[in-house]
Amino acid sequence: MSHDGSELASLVRRCLAQVADIDRSELILEGMTRERALTLARSAGTGRVAGVRSGVSGGQTVRSAGVSGAPVPGEDSPIETIESAPDLDSLAALVRRCTLCPLHRSRTNPVFGEGDPGARVVCVGEAPGAREDETGRPFVGRAGQLLDRLLRTIGLPRESVYICNVLKSRPPNNRDPLPEEVGACTPYLLRQLALIEPEVILAFGAFAARTLLGSADSLGRLRGRVHRYAGYPVVATYHPAALLRNPAWTRPAWEDLQIVRRVLDTGAPADTRHPEGSHG
Repeated sequence: MSHDGSELASLVRRCLAQVADIDRSELILEGMTRERALTLARSAGTGRVAGVRSGVSGGQTVRSAGVSGAPVPGEDSPIETIESAPDLDSLAALVRRCTLCPLHRSRTNPVFGEGDPGARVVCVGEAPGAREDETGRPFVGRAGQLLDRLLRTIGLPRESVYICNVLKSRPPNNRDPLPEEVGACTPYLLRQLALIEPEVILAFGAFAARTLLGSADSLGRLRGRVHRYAGYPVVATYHPAALLRNPAWTRPAWEDLQIVRRVLDTGAPADTRHPEGSHG
């Protein structure tokens, strides 16, 4: 069976409409060569092909091609839609509808973020926990209360900053986020930052710091100086939940917050690293 360009486009539109209707991640592409199916899948919006299986003798055609994150027919690709979101409310609506990774199936609520849309400081954590998933709000409970107290030590009430996570949905059992989950959520974080335009990002916890900075270094090595992410100054420190488990780290975290205060007051310093290996 052969397909010209218009027939292919029509076929893909019908298949994608079926996928949207039945909430499945598999396209049924009868009578299409494997090479053509792969090309079609890669051009469907994200370039991520979950799998292609041969379904007839000789392996010359395929029965199905799994496409991750394929866009709805007639709409922009997911990344283009995210990048064109005009404000945080519009972006939050996209997160509520997002199906770019499997976490949307297990979450109770997406946790987009909250705070001042013109904040000078954006606080970024790893991912929502159980309480955050339940409420749809970031950094709540005891860790959130401690975060509030820490921010007040540098003259920043919670309502004056913006708080969010790398992931917008809770991983099951609070496991570490997977690379594909980080990849799916990163465009949302980048758009949040572009809309807010903060003067500094405060990364809470080793995972958030390593993810933003593309580093495998320990948090002890990443602390104490100003880094960059997407052009924004970044200061890394301990997660408030870690401080609840290890109160001795509260003083080092306070020192990191002083760096944030200096960035706000004077601009990013060249390098204010604490002595190597100090405070873990």
